[in-house]
Amino acid sequence: MAMNLALLVSALTLSAIFNPSRALEFPEDFFNYSPNSIPISHISISPSSISPSQSQSPSPIPASAQAPAPESHPFVPALFVIGDSSVDSGTNNFLGTFARADRLPYGRDFDTHQPTGRFCNGRIPVDYLALRLGLPFVPSYLSQTGGVEGMIHGVNYASAGAGIIFSSGSQLGQRISLTQQIQQFTDTYQQFIINMGEDAAAHFISNSVFYISIGINDYIHYYLPNISNVQNVYLPWAFNKFLAHTLKQEIKNLYNMNMRKVVLMGLAPIGCAPHYLWKYNSENGECVEDINNMIMEFNFVMRYMVDELRQELPHIIVIFCDMYEGSMDIIKNHEHYGFNATTDACCGFGKYKGWILCLSPEMACSNASNHIWWDEFHPTDAVNAILADNVWNGLHTEMCYPMNLEEMIAPKFQVI
Repeated sequence: MAMNLALLVSALTLSAIFNPSRALEFPEDFFNYSPNSIPISHISISPSSISPSQSQSPSPIPASAQAPAPESHPFVPALFVIGDSSVDSGTNNFLGTFARADRLPYGRDFDTHQPTGRFCNGRIPVDYLALRLGLPFVPSYLSQTGGVEGMIHGVNYASAGAGIIFSSGSQLGQRISLTQQIQQFTDTYQQFIINMGEDAAAHFISNSVFYISIGINDYIHYYLPNISNVQNVYLPWAFNKFLAHTLKQEIKNLYNMNMRKVVLMGLAPIGCAPHYLWKYNSENGECVEDINNMIMEFNFVMRYMVDELRQELPHIIVIFCDMYEGSMDIIKNHEHYGFNATTDACCGFGKYKGWILCLSPEMACSNASNHIWWDEFHPTDAVNAILADNVWNGLHTEMCYPMNLEEMIAPKFQVI
């Protein structure tokens, strides 16, 4: 029986990875999506080398399924996203990896009710924040054909499985690491310079917002499994400092390319995630304290690092948003927010639905809106909306320091 179940899981997983994907090629496809469209399937890490597969002419979808129209006068020129599966909008659709969300039930509650590569039943936080900024949803870098037209409102470089450490997540297959994402932005910036001119491109980038959400895979796929015997080399505190120092250097690299406005996200309490409740045999859904303590330490170091950046980089405006604090507020006050399922994922298999990842619609609950967790690691659309509100203006709880995003984009901080 166990062998048959393992074979079934393997077959379903391989089918999900190597069969032609039905994920949307571009977030803009909201406006002319056809269920018969066949998306790009070529695997690459550079959009210039991606060859579109054959597709049929799309047809309009009902207005009710479309995303809200962006403001005619956005608050900022563009939104650039760097990170992991918490903000991946479709990068991994183009990669050979087990970390893919291009099959239903992922995306079932999204604007198109189709999978887009987002690791959620609906929207991810940067979708909500893009609309707050008056921008359309930000397309993934690998979905672009090389011109600046599709990147003028921003680009999403995030890749599921990516970490601050280059090799984090390598056991999942291909992913775009933090360093590679910075290189992709470098390529984007060069294209802007060629098309706009150096001064205009610098002004454009310096007034845009950068959203960075990365680091959780350095625990899930590196430190906690003790890859390369890392736990004997680094105690958690030293490992946290190493990660923060590495990320700080990458932020400085972005600063040298005229990045000035940064939202730096802390890590969520993965010790409460269904996967670790299952793995550590939590009896009544209690969070794994040892894991959460490491996450809190990392966020503490990150907040201190933000102060250092503000002292060392004279023109940077950087805010740190503590995802641990915002998420724990939701977990502790779940009834206030309308959640009655706080430990079990909506989609998965096993105790807390944390043993086997979400593979098919049959594994999912009927109503994700009352669940905190969508799958073994990722929150639902409803949680993402609350967290995005907190990043924007602290609507539910203050989790950003020293200001929120709405304050950061105020005219007084505009780069002339």
